[in-house]
This record gives sequence, C-alpha cells and structure tokens, in this order.
Amino acid sequence: MHVILGILGSIVTILYLLDHLGVDLGGLNPWSWRRRRAWSRRYHGDPIHSVEDPMQIAAILVAGVAKLDGELDAEEKQVILDQFQANFSLDARAASELLGSVTFLLGAPQVISAQLDGVMDRNKDRFTHEQAGSLVGMAEAVTQVHGQASAGQIEYLATLREKIVPPAPQGDGSWAQ
Repeated sequence: MHVILGILGSIVTILYLLDHLGVDLGGLNPWSWRRRRAWSRRYHGDPIHSVEDPMQIAAILVAGVAKLDGELDAEEKQVILDQFQANFSLDARAASELLGSVTFLLGAPQVISAQLDGVMDRNKDRFTHEQAGSLVGMAEAVTQVHGQASAGQIEYLATLREKIVPPAPQGDGSWAQ
C-alpha cells in the first residue's frame, strides 16, 4: 500500500511542477477536451446546418433548387423574392434580406446537392402538411422560370416531396410562429 501511495504522490508532484513551469495540462481533462472538440466542430462546420427556423430552412430549400444548375440569374431571383413575399408574408426588403442570407449560406454549385440533402434529412419533421405543400409549390414555381425544369431539379423535387411532405395533415399550417 505504501508503494502505491508513493507512486501517486510522485505523479501528483510531477503534475504540480509541470503546471507551475507553464506546461499546459488541459488536454488531460476529458470534459475540457470534449468541450473544445464540440466548439471546433461547430466553428469549422457548415453554417447551413445551424439554421433552425422553418421559414429559413424553406428559403434555403427553395433557393437551392434554383442554384442546382448554377448561379441565380435576375429572373430566378425575382421569382424567389415574389414567392417569399407571397408565401411568407414578407415585405420586399425582408424578402431581399432573406434571399441574401440564404445565397450566402448555400455553397458553390458543386457542393449544393450534398448541402440540400443534409438540410432535408435534418429538418424533415419540422414542417406541417400545409407548410410542406407550400414549400413544394414554391420550389416548383422556381423551377419553371426558364420553361422546363432540368433533370437535377426534377430529381430534387421528387426527393423534396418524399422527405419533407408528411403523410397526414397536422397543425394550423401557418409560417408565423
């Protein structure tokens, strides 16, 4: 027993001296390590996954369908703004700000498909039946800006209907919280 106490005393003494010499021993604390790792994941992660408001999620998904084929042009932006104003009951300035923040969150066209799939998977239970129908309607209106929807947009709309639209009506369906 006295040997164990001697070893423990030596370990504590060494750690105490290292601490006073300025050696950082914070890595030995598992709770501190977990907190730092969570912060690092959040800091280096994609900010699109931190959005929790259903209206902003819907805006991401609607603008994303237009960005699947490349950058937004003036006609697509105008249709998206009109959809935001009509469906979300926003004024022109608020709709423009929402579109600006959404296009900032959406990445380059090369990664947008993976981003949108991640957003759909995380938030598929946040929408009521009416909200999901409104969301699909807005996305369809955006795809019809230049006539026919592209193959990627048609596939995206099918995935959107499959993942977002709940099977049975529930709630009041308004976008306002």
